[in-house]
Amino acid sequence: MTLKKDFLWGGAVAANQCEGAYQKDGKGLGIVDILPVAPERREAIFDLKKAMETTYDFYPSHESIDFYHTYKEDIKLLAEMGFKVFRTSINGPRSVPKGDELEPNEAGLKFYDALFDELKKYDIEPLVTLNHFDTPMYLVENYGGWRSRELITFYERYAKVVLERYKDKVKYWLTHNEINMILHISSIGGGLYFEEGENKAQIQFQAAHHQLVASSAATKIAKEINPDFMIGCMLAAGEIYPYTCHPDDVMKAVKENQKQYFFIDVQSRGAYPSYTRRMFEELNVKLEIEPGDLELLKAYPVDFISFSYYSSRLTSTDPELNKQLQSGNAFASLKNPYLEASDWGWQIDPVGLRVTMNELYDRYQKPLFIVENGLGAHDELVNETVEDDYRIDYMKKHLEQMIEAVKDGVDLIGYTSWGCIDLVSAGTGEMAKRYGFIYVDRDNQGQGTNKRYRKKSFHWYKEVINSNGETL
Repeated sequence: MTLKKDFLWGGAVAANQCEGAYQKDGKGLGIVDILPVAPERREAIFDLKKAMETTYDFYPSHESIDFYHTYKEDIKLLAEMGFKVFRTSINGPRSVPKGDELEPNEAGLKFYDALFDELKKYDIEPLVTLNHFDTPMYLVENYGGWRSRELITFYERYAKVVLERYKDKVKYWLTHNEINMILHISSIGGGLYFEEGENKAQIQFQAAHHQLVASSAATKIAKEINPDFMIGCMLAAGEIYPYTCHPDDVMKAVKENQKQYFFIDVQSRGAYPSYTRRMFEELNVKLEIEPGDLELLKAYPVDFISFSYYSSRLTSTDPELNKQLQSGNAFASLKNPYLEASDWGWQIDPVGLRVTMNELYDRYQKPLFIVENGLGAHDELVNETVEDDYRIDYMKKHLEQMIEAVKDGVDLIGYTSWGCIDLVSAGTGEMAKRYGFIYVDRDNQGQGTNKRYRKKSFHWYKEVINSNGETL
């Protein structure tokens, strides 16, 4: 047996991509609530100020797949697959509508009481993200998002409420989703927008510092409430390869990898790594670090490293070659001639998962948790199912490499596939970009019955879980 007997198999969603009910029971506006569907979404994501000033025809998050009302039906389906763990998030604006309130929204918190109770009914462990791309819009408009240090205080207050309330219902917590995305999609990553002439890097890294301090503050609160809590960080991972074996390309790959790993260096090791001194100098970044910040980071690192993995990336020092940079997702990359790509241009690299797992474990020597991995594809519903052999093939190859990494000596807690039920895409706002084992009858414009159907991959994943990865 390769995997632990108590290996946590399951799937992942984000509250803001599945719940809908955007004004239900006192919920406030989150960033995704003002974002349209593709093709307008990309511009809105990268220019949050424009999105704030624009009225669009359709907002996919407002209804999404209505998980807020269908969670019992949906969890029953997840239990049928044999899920051991279900990753979700507490929607910030649902629990603290404005974000700076002294008192939370009780109606919103009651929903999560009911959700976690429903999971417990089926012996499914919740894995809960405190901040998953849903900074309240009020904090964006009135404080400038995470550029403001005041958000640390607001986050601490919010964390204390939910950690205390759910201390007997949730064991595994993540402080921030894909924390490094604040450098790549700053709007949803940190509620940031930029005025002309501002040093963008200064604002991004200062906001990142605030999130890092907030993460340690939440970890401190968590351990005081329940020492048995397991607190994790979360990285949008994927090793960056050099395009050639030219030493300059290799060195550039080292530097590019450092830009993502520095977040986890701080959260895992409790200190800014030495290489950030030069990085900040070259970017003209001067962090405002308050007394006690560094001590807090040192005293309260995370217990485990969680990450998303969809693809590796490729970098070069050749200026002509760099004219061919492609952006299949949030990360620009050169095309790897040895890899195929998904319908949305994401390069598919199963071995890259093994590479990433080895790099992370060698670097931190802390347990890993794969909390996002999956294939976004066009699915066709025929005779109340989807013959998604392409998804099964993708996941089979990635799980094989995951198991190889465990054989390499990597300590792995669990695996949650992304979008285990179809939901709204964070990047494009589409429903057509489907990841799930469960098909939701809803299109990009919100039309459809919203009924759920089991895909072929549903039955395949059920057997994977049942065999603890022995049958792929």
